[in-house]
Amino acid sequence: MSELLLRVQKREKLADQLYGQILEQIISGNLAEGAKLPSENEICASFGVSRPVVREALRKLQSDGLVYARQGVGSFVKKRPPQGLIEFGGISDVAGLLRCFEARSAIEGTTARMAAERASPRHHREIENALKMFEDGVAAGDIADKADLAFHMAIARASGNEIFVTILNSLHEVMSKSMRVALNITRGGSAERAQKVLSEHRQIYDAIIGHDGNSAELMMRYHLHQARQRVTDHARDK
Repeated sequence: MSELLLRVQKREKLADQLYGQILEQIISGNLAEGAKLPSENEICASFGVSRPVVREALRKLQSDGLVYARQGVGSFVKKRPPQGLIEFGGISDVAGLLRCFEARSAIEGTTARMAAERASPRHHREIENALKMFEDGVAAGDIADKADLAFHMAIARASGNEIFVTILNSLHEVMSKSMRVALNITRGGSAERAQKVLSEHRQIYDAIIGHDGNSAELMMRYHLHQARQRVTDHARDK
C-alpha cells in the first residue's frame, strides 16, 4: 500500500484539496490502478483533517469513477486519468471541473431539446457558424475552446429561454476551463479521438436542425458524458 504524501493549502476547501492530491498521486502512478488507498484513519493522520473531510473526498472520487470501495476492506484505485487533467486543469480545480460536466448535462440536455423545438433559421445559422469554426479549429490543430463555447451558447440562445443563457453565463469561467482541459487532452490523443469529438457535435447539430428534440437532448447528454469520461480515463480513445 502506497503512502500518501499530502500537504495543506489553506485557500481551497479541505475535501477538494484532499481529492486533488489523492488524484495527483493516482495520475503519477504512485497509487497504481488496483492499489489500496490508506485507511481513513491513516489519511486523517497524514493530512491533519477530520474523518468527515476524508469521507467527502473519497465519496467524490468514487462518484467520479476513480476509486471504488469494498465494504470492510477499504478503497481502491479504479482507473488512472490522463496527465493532462492536472497539467491543464490544476489540482485544486479538478473536482469543480468534473462537477461542471454534471451540471452542464442537466442544463444543456434541456437547452438542446428546446432548441430543436423552437430554434429559428437565424438560430440555426448561428449554431452552424459556431460548429464550422470549431471543426476548422480542430482540423488546424487548435484547441478551439472559444468556438466550442460559442456552439454551446448558441444552442442555449436557440432554446428561447433567457434563464438558461443566464445560468450558463454564470458558469462561463468553469465551462471555459473544462473545455480547454478536455480539448487539450483530445489534441494530444489520436486522430480517431478528435473525430469522435467532432462527430458528437455534428450529431447534436443535425438533431436540432431536424427538429428532433429527443435526439438532441440524448446526443447532448451523451456528448457531455463522453467528454467527462475522456478526461478521467487515460486509456480511453488513445
